[in-house]
Amino acid sequence: MRLTATLAAYLPPGTRGDSVTIEVPDGATVGQAIRLLNIPPKLERLTVVNGRDASPEQPLAAGDILSVFPPLAGGR
Repeated sequence: MRLTATLAAYLPPGTRGDSVTIEVPDGATVGQAIRLLNIPPKLERLTVVNGRDASPEQPLAAGDILSVFPPLAGGR
């Protein structure tokens, strides 16, 4: 799992960098993995699994890389 920018604060204590490996039960979803890290449900975020947009209901498989980051803004 990769957490970027302000979301990196939710990585487990003692974790270095912006990524961590976490174990989730078989059939766990993106939303369940996010809850394991105690990221507040109302906190805006984008989720991507293996480089593709992912909904909270998407199941995770062994070896998947879940990336979570705050929404981006900018431009004109």
